[in-house]
Amino acid sequence: MSVAWVRDRPDWPSIQPIMQFSRHIDVTGGALRRWFIAQCYDSLAVGALWWFGLDYLHVPWAPFWAILAAGLQFIPHFGPVLAFMGPALVGLFAGGFEQFLYVLILYGVIIVIDGLVLQPVIMRRTARVPIWASLIVPILLSLIFGFWGLLLAAPLLAVIFAYRAHGKRAESSRPRQTPLGQEITGGRLISPDTPTGHIPHHDETL
Repeated sequence: MSVAWVRDRPDWPSIQPIMQFSRHIDVTGGALRRWFIAQCYDSLAVGALWWFGLDYLHVPWAPFWAILAAGLQFIPHFGPVLAFMGPALVGLFAGGFEQFLYVLILYGVIIVIDGLVLQPVIMRRTARVPIWASLIVPILLSLIFGFWGLLLAAPLLAVIFAYRAHGKRAESSRPRQTPLGQEITGGRLISPDTPTGHIPHHDETL
């Protein structure tokens, strides 16, 4: 079925909104899918950091705490705190206050690396969100809307920049009309209203 045939149908105005809605669903769904993939990558990276750090500090059950931290990484604010409490308490009872401090330092290092390096870079490579947006927008939304602003910042950024990229692609693929009066191969482009017997010269169009 050709595009021209579809446009010649009487019910074309009723089909066009459906196509536009389907296009919006595709763009939004693709953006959210890329955000979810980026979040999975980030969770795996954070879990690996916890595993390496806790194993280096000889904290009992390091693999379990690492897997738990990877799962809790999906929850902003509270997830990293909950991921810290388990190994911190185990380290306190198993190795004393000194090991507790080491786990606390490890927690701070992972938070800094994840917030300033892992999340921005992964969002840039997977969801096509600029690094500056991944650093600034979640902070602003968390200050305005609190927990929900921080929770929705990453998927919202993924959707916004997906629509921005979609708009740029549509603009670049749109054919550009040659301006009237511009010289073309074999003559000059004129208006359809101009009589064929009188083609304006270059001096007359100025």
